[in-house]
Amino acid sequence: MNGTTEHDVVPVFFLSDSTGISAETMGNALLIQFPDVAFERTLIPFIHTIDDARRVVEMLDEVADGPVTPLVFTTAADEGVRAELLTTRAPIIDLFETHMSRVEAVLGRPGMRQAARLHGVGDIKRYNNRMAAVEFTIEHDDGQSVRALEKADVVLLAPSRCGKTPTSMYLALQHGLFVANYPLVDEDLEGSDLPEVVLPYLDRCFGLTTTVERLSRIRHERRPGSRYASPEQCRWELRRAEDLFRGHRLPVIDSSAKSVEEISALILQTLKSSARSRARRPQEGTRP
Repeated sequence: MNGTTEHDVVPVFFLSDSTGISAETMGNALLIQFPDVAFERTLIPFIHTIDDARRVVEMLDEVADGPVTPLVFTTAADEGVRAELLTTRAPIIDLFETHMSRVEAVLGRPGMRQAARLHGVGDIKRYNNRMAAVEFTIEHDDGQSVRALEKADVVLLAPSRCGKTPTSMYLALQHGLFVANYPLVDEDLEGSDLPEVVLPYLDRCFGLTTTVERLSRIRHERRPGSRYASPEQCRWELRRAEDLFRGHRLPVIDSSAKSVEEISALILQTLKSSARSRARRPQEGTRP
């Protein structure tokens, strides 16, 4: 493919013989360098057999014959599965082989090339911690539950459709953080204080905001022509939310021009800075 036009939506596939976390993480790290390109992402995990791989290749070839050439990332570790996937006519980036061959060359010995090892399943404690974080985050999505909220590492606050859920899931899946997100609705925004349920946890609260234009557009896709999607309603909600964030001195992140990865990195950086500040306080308060 020579290139894409500004109106093309590029199909992107992440392939794996395990969960696909690595393929998505590494592939998206490259894709975010092209902010002006629209991507339609599809994850195909657990490609365990050559027959599975053959079916995936048939699907990729069909897409490759379409008007827009797809982009394919794979981290398949099984040699038979990987070899079959590489027969596709679609452009494919073999992230596993690219990096594995380099590591083997430096170490001077072959790796085991096992799918489970690629995704860290051998570290049972780390794996279980991540799964517990994902379960907690799903339970506490969009204010569905406030049970055991004290266990949350992060509490995200924002009006509806400002990016709370994808950020929460990324922090849980990639970093093992227990994340709760709470929507600020009209009742909350009409008052002068944040919802009572989150007040004990302000030290771990973050506010998300966006632009009026972006919020209105996203909401219009969900409820066309509604008051909920009107620029006037969006402007009022964002202004009131920012007033509440400012009143409680919460860190605020504008999600309108940042990827989920960038938002998460800012949250992690703030958490680390806060932890360092708390660790220094007792020492700074003592006299020699």
